[in-house]
Amino acid sequence: MDTTDRENKVTWKGYVSLFILIILFSGIFQNGQGFLKALDFANLTGSFGTISDGINFMGKGGTGAKDGFLFALTLIPTVCFAVGLIDVVESMGGMQAASKIFNPLLKPLLGIPGVAGIAFVSSFTSSDVASIMTKGLYESGEITDDERTIFVAYQYAGSAVILNTINTQAPLLPIALLAIGPIILIEIFCKMLGANLVRLIIKMKNKKKKEVA
Repeated sequence: MDTTDRENKVTWKGYVSLFILIILFSGIFQNGQGFLKALDFANLTGSFGTISDGINFMGKGGTGAKDGFLFALTLIPTVCFAVGLIDVVESMGGMQAASKIFNPLLKPLLGIPGVAGIAFVSSFTSSDVASIMTKGLYESGEITDDERTIFVAYQYAGSAVILNTINTQAPLLPIALLAIGPIILIEIFCKMLGANLVRLIIKMKNKKKKEVA
């Protein structure tokens, strides 16, 4: 076995670390009890304490650049923690494991490589973490500019689809004609449809470039 094969070989550590990371980002145990709560990324990230009447340091009724600056500050712990987790998983071979597992799924569905699998899973519950991961994948050469464009099109429409549907749309769910499961599935289908429209446009554009050349 040469050096390249040895580097690309995925060990059990890679699969275990990938599995744990997927569980953390999936939100399955967000409402878990006891130690199961520690298997959710949002629970591990925690929340800021309140000053009075349930209001944290951001206050209430803020506007403009100052309010935006405070909101940006709230994202720093989440992003830093996520990047740290991803680096640990990557060092254990988790990204190679993701590539092998997700490639048969993501290639036909979105035309992106399996190495984007962790970002794909995290995009269900966090648009911030998924965007940071996508940026990292592009900068490291794991995905091309076209693949990044397709993936961003998927993420941007209905971002953090599970979290936002449950949290921000909670007042509307009791009067919805469908259960929450079918609603989320329809949203994911629309996200897939939009991403594949972008994929088609990129394919046609690249085809025209080749014909001109």
